[in-house]
Amino acid sequence: MKVKVHKKLNELASTAICGNDISSSVLYVSALAIAFAGQYAWITLLIVSLVLFLFRGIYGEVVGALPLNGGAYNALLNTTSKGMASFAATLTLLSYMATAVISANEGIHYLHHLIPSMPIIIATIVLLAFFAALAIGGITESAKVAIGIFLFHLTSLLILSGFIIYYLSTNDGFMLFIENWHFSGSGGSISNAIFLGFAASMLGVSGFESSANFVEEQEKGVFPKTLKNMWSIVSIINPLMAVFALALFAIPVLQSDSYQNTLLVEMGQHVGGEWIATLISIDAFLVLSGAVLTSFVGVSGLLERMTLDRILPQFFLKKNKKGSSYRIILMFFFLSVSVLLITNGKVKLLAGVYTISFLSVMILFGVGNILLKVKRNKLPRPEKASWMSVLFAIIAVTIALIGNVLMVPKDDSPSNLVIFLNYFIPTILFITIMLNRTVLLTFLLNVIHTIFDPVRNFVLKTDKNILRTINKINSQEFVFFTKGDKISTLNKVMLYILKNEHTKKIKIVIVIDKGQTMPENLTQEIDFLDREYPEIAIEFISVPGKFSPKLIKELSQKWNIPINFMFIGSPSDKFPYKIEELGGVRLII
Repeated sequence: MKVKVHKKLNELASTAICGNDISSSVLYVSALAIAFAGQYAWITLLIVSLVLFLFRGIYGEVVGALPLNGGAYNALLNTTSKGMASFAATLTLLSYMATAVISANEGIHYLHHLIPSMPIIIATIVLLAFFAALAIGGITESAKVAIGIFLFHLTSLLILSGFIIYYLSTNDGFMLFIENWHFSGSGGSISNAIFLGFAASMLGVSGFESSANFVEEQEKGVFPKTLKNMWSIVSIINPLMAVFALALFAIPVLQSDSYQNTLLVEMGQHVGGEWIATLISIDAFLVLSGAVLTSFVGVSGLLERMTLDRILPQFFLKKNKKGSSYRIILMFFFLSVSVLLITNGKVKLLAGVYTISFLSVMILFGVGNILLKVKRNKLPRPEKASWMSVLFAIIAVTIALIGNVLMVPKDDSPSNLVIFLNYFIPTILFITIMLNRTVLLTFLLNVIHTIFDPVRNFVLKTDKNILRTINKINSQEFVFFTKGDKISTLNKVMLYILKNEHTKKIKIVIVIDKGQTMPENLTQEIDFLDREYPEIAIEFISVPGKFSPKLIKELSQKWNIPINFMFIGSPSDKFPYKIEELGGVRLII
């Protein structure tokens, strides 16, 4: 049978899948950086670019040495324990979940500006379902859609940039940017502004880790190129858009809530009118949708690897004809929809999960690189990151993580850390249970034995005693004295015994006096009854002598059968003895 080989992804396809996620950050990260860093936003975004440059080497070394799906999970699995690797996987899973839900919901919000009558939550579920179906259809089909979105996004940004440059060249140029540079209304120190701005700006690199989660689907040598391409996009677009924003609007305007959510749309409206704003709205919807696709592709590679390592049930390994782990994709879809419904569409509550998760994953990837250097130093790899760059990158991301944890929400919303823990704790508990399921099952078995063994022993002992009593009762033999009765009469005797007595054995006795002979067919008839009633053993006995009270008493003593367990048929008026003289023999016929 010929095995179908699935086509692997080239540089453009791979870059598009993960690039849609990281490049969609331009829609919000510039405004976010300006909100915290003001005029220094573009500097914080350049610092982010530097950190991301260092992580290019970190990711390149780890994935080059261990080119398997799973990202940070795979790195730690091969350098530490499965528990530590599962911790990283849990963070990655939460990051993808938050990315999928937030991106889908924000994308629908952009579309809602163009179609105001559209229901937000229902449309978000439909969008999630569409990309789940696309992912189930195979990564090749997903890549085609991702490429289309990616190229449209870059083209839209190029058009917007062209209009902005033309606008600035025909108006006051960068005069407003210079005024903003001297703006002092934010309060606080420059270092604090850059610190908080950098922490917020690190959101702009979410998606950089995605390529490592589906590296097995990429052609040889493509992975480091995807890292370079993503770094180039983020390094150019994000700082440039921050500079453009500061050249177009005053800082107080940029820091208002309305501009925080739709900054690029406002920029397009300002320099090109309604049609540019519409173009950017469509682009925002599409590229955020592309980030949803990135989440489905990335989580599929991660969870499939975890399932192969028996952390998740083997049920999820089932693939369709396209080679997609459709059960993993469906599970992730239902998880995302449930989160959307639980938050009632207020998915910005997931920002804490989104931020802390992916920053933690980046730190763990750096830790995995250090462990790879120490424990797997001889493992061949195409490139190596220097110790200094790895340590600097980990410290930088740790600072960003601390900044996001310390950020105080503007409203009464819970802090990022609280929201993160609400999702992280149940997820890590499930993973911990799966990792230790044999220990837990053994413990449960011991508890069951401790509780129920005494009961079981009591039941078994009682069962034996009852069976012993039943057998003792049924072991009692009965006797029927026949005069050579017909088989119909003997059958009535058997039916009476079955209905009224507890026994497994009966003696049918005929007393033959001198001069008497055995009825001709009696033996055959009793043999027939023995076969007809297999539950009762019938013993036929011929006793020489004369039927009398004395004989009854002798047989009772000889067989150890009480006289009251001996039966006769009703005697005729010619019977020589009275019933009371027989010692208690019972009449049953």
